Amino acid sequence: MDFGAVLQTNPPSARTVQLAVLAENHGFSHVWTFDSHLLWQEPYVIYSKILAETRKVIVGPMVTNPATRDWTVTASTYATLNEMYGNRTICGIGRGDSAVRVTNGRPSTLKTLRESIHVIRELANSRSVEYNGATLRFPWSQGSTLDVWVAAYGPLALKLTGEVGDGFILQMADLDVAEWMIKTVRTAATNAGRDPEAIKFCVAAPMHIGDDWQHLRDQNRWFGGMVGNHVADIVAKYGEGSAVPKALTDYIKGREGYDYNEHGRAGNTHTDFVPDEIVDRFCLLGPAEAHIEKLTALKELGVDQFAGYLQHDNKEETLRVYGETVIPALADRITAKA
Repeated sequence: MDFGAVLQTNPPSARTVQLAVLAENHGFSHVWTFDSHLLWQEPYVIYSKILAETRKVIVGPMVTNPATRDWTVTASTYATLNEMYGNRTICGIGRGDSAVRVTNGRPSTLKTLRESIHVIRELANSRSVEYNGATLRFPWSQGSTLDVWVAAYGPLALKLTGEVGDGFILQMADLDVAEWMIKTVRTAATNAGRDPEAIKFCVAAPMHIGDDWQHLRDQNRWFGGMVGNHVADIVAKYGEGSAVPKALTDYIKGREGYDYNEHGRAGNTHTDFVPDEIVDRFCLLGPAEAHIEKLTALKELGVDQFAGYLQHDNKEETLRVYGETVIPALADRITAKA
């Protein structure tokens, strides 16, 4: 199993770079960031600095969207970073949440998402693509490679992921929901004539090492509120009797609103509706042993990467414990002498 660290690009930018370097030094293979241009600093600028100060770590957004950036500009950014730093980027993409809602916009349609994935991936892989009635290609890009991983929750978005995604990002660590969604994506891939085993599966959720359970829950309750934005969209579209597991939909019944000024922040004031049970199910909390147990179960479901959010007050210690205890426990066993 690979491991990623998910960061917010809060100022100072040097702090984001510092955490990215620390993550690599503790054995993390990926560094992801939020992408919401009004709430936080511009991630692609910071990626360049992270890549310059690290050796192998792969960087990308969790997640970008098709609405706030021209697709050809997004592709050009990836192709440029790849030329500069040797193909160390990845694109996580979804319909859009805070980046579009803060500007009173709406998430993109699935049709738009599908088209944007194709355009971004072809151009950023040094290939030509049809776009706005023209055949386009970067004449300066050779050998660039980019995988596009799709963040999804609803049935139709999961179907799209199985049909076109290089990977699937599930932003929660609930075992029952993960099992259902992975199966749904694999089925869609099979029906589309693709190899379902070729799709990478990433579970992204807060990781927080500690022993004070109430403190851990309060620090990470924001995550249930963030996920609730997407769940509310699903319930509005499909109703409460859809195929989506009740473990995902029932908890938002007490949701009254959401303040994006506190998006992704520990201790925010509008997530009281998220019960402790949901925090425990969606996140990885507690001592290292609890993390290892849940990650082992996720690995058995077919999860290829766990990406841990670090929006809490114990970032360095969590990275250290993961590097020294958790990541080695999930590694494949190789002996020096058989």
